[in-house]
Amino acid sequence: MSIKSAIVNGVLTIEIARPEKKNALTRAMYQAMADALTAANDDKTVRAVLIQGQPAIFTSGNDIEDFMASPPRDEEAPVFQFMKAMIGCNKPIIAAVNGAAIGIGTTMLLHCDLVYVADDARLAMPFVSLGLVPEFGSSLIVPRLMGQRRAAEKLLLGDPFTGEQAVEYGIANSVLPAGEVVNYARRVAERFNSLPPTAVIESKKLMRRSSEEELLNTIQVEAEIFGARLRSPEAIEAFQAFFQKRQPDFSKF
Repeated sequence: MSIKSAIVNGVLTIEIARPEKKNALTRAMYQAMADALTAANDDKTVRAVLIQGQPAIFTSGNDIEDFMASPPRDEEAPVFQFMKAMIGCNKPIIAAVNGAAIGIGTTMLLHCDLVYVADDARLAMPFVSLGLVPEFGSSLIVPRLMGQRRAAEKLLLGDPFTGEQAVEYGIANSVLPAGEVVNYARRVAERFNSLPPTAVIESKKLMRRSSEEELLNTIQVEAEIFGARLRSPEAIEAFQAFFQKRQPDFSKF
């Protein structure tokens, strides 16, 4: 199973476990994560959720082959189910990031409550280079966190950034040695065992209340444009180049 989930000491751990494919996410993996997050809402034994990858990588983003075999066409697609489940999760979500966090590997962090990154973390949102557009509300959240100029570097140029920069930009809480980040994040998640659960849930709702409608609207608009871009000649060229292991040629567009 490429997604492992278990509840231990009040923490639901969702582990992305497909290291042989750089933790690339498939439809089945998105659905498994969505189901786990949804179940956490009604499980009183769950006080917090921890999302982690492998020691060498968080996730390289979408599995391109799986993605193109059945691209998301509507809100019922597993990737959108995952997005809705993350936004709708009433328990605190903590992320522990080792290695690369690419595409949705970075944008999902924008919806976590606490994020801890390893000193070897490398984040990137290379949507435009694939002929696509930002997703998961990143076109709204990233400019607000970084400012328009830095956001242009990350979303238009797709420039990668480090864990230290993620902290500077407000995406992560702190940087830790690679071998310590998961255990540290787990200890933070376990702190919610000693806090009143309803007060935590209601406080999380209040913290997100003012921006929720705008965020959901942005995700909807992004999804519509993203879906159209998937069928565009630019995206087709980008994906063909990926499979052929060559540089894409956008000079004809």
